[in-house]
Parts: sequence; C-alpha cells; structure tokens
Amino acid sequence: MSTDHIFTLQLVLGYLAWGLCFRAYVWPWLRSMPRVDAHRIIATLHSFRFFGLVFVVPGVVGAQLPTSFAPFAAYADLATGVLAMLALLSLRVRPIYWFAVVAFNVVGMADLLLDYAHAVRAALPAVAGELGAAYVIPVVYVPLLMITHIAAFYMLLRPAVNRQNMPEPGAPNAAVQAADAA
Repeated sequence: MSTDHIFTLQLVLGYLAWGLCFRAYVWPWLRSMPRVDAHRIIATLHSFRFFGLVFVVPGVVGAQLPTSFAPFAAYADLATGVLAMLALLSLRVRPIYWFAVVAFNVVGMADLLLDYAHAVRAALPAVAGELGAAYVIPVVYVPLLMITHIAAFYMLLRPAVNRQNMPEPGAPNAAVQAADAA
C-alpha cells in the first residue's frame, strides 16, 4: 500500500474511532451538563493546540514538509489555542467568554478546513513521512478536534434547554444517585 493510501486510511479511521467514542461516551456527557461547562471542556482540549507549532520545528518534521502546509497549520493552531485559553480565563465575564468560545471555534474549524485544502494541494499524503513525530497530529488529534468543533457549533446554535430542574454544576445527578442507591 502506498504512503498516501496509508495516511488517508489512517485519517479516515481516526475519524471513525473518535466518532464512535464521542457518540458513545463524550456526547451524552456533554449534553447532560450546562452549556457553559460543556464549552469549557471543549476549550480545555483546544487550549493544547499550541502543540501545532511542531510543524515548523526542524528535526521534528522533515525538511521536505511542504511549506504551503506547515507554517499556516502551525500558527493557526497557535491562534486557536490562545483563543481557547482566553475562553478559559474569561469564564467569569460571560460576554468575553462566549465571544472567545465562538472565536476559537471559528478560527479552529477554519484552520482545519484550510489545512486539509493545503494538504491536498501540496500532496501531503504522498510525503506524510516528512511529518516525522508530528504524524500523530493529523491522524489521531485532528479528527477529535474537528468533531468537537462540530459539537460546539451544534451546542451554540441549538435552542437553550430549560435547566431549572437540573442540579448545580458539580452536584450529583439524580439518575446517578438513583443508580448508586440500587
């Protein structure tokens, strides 16, 4: 099997594996909590996107990694991570928090979509070995990032749920208490 086919297969399987995991475990959990807390969890995951700077570190990635891909991917990831951190830091000032949540999701999803376009244009799958240690980012980490951006936009756009009868964040869930009592 060629390098580009292996890379593409691993990327697709990354989406499949994370999609199954997200649907079974993460999505029910996120939906059960107040929206602000769910977005805080997603922001926490995305705050580590500074790691994308590895795409411009010589020795970690190969010298032949397409320059039409690497710098944009690295610095757009950094911007997304900083915006996610801003969301986490501004939790108590809700207008700034929600602005940062929307901003990091817009910037982050645009980054991933443009990275895909740059990767296709630069024939990145054929030279995927040039990613070096960073190979894990597009095939394992990026699918989870994209799935959580989609979930975040869904939660941002859906009508607010009446949460009057829901427990306070951190309080035990009534269903969990009933199951524990049984």
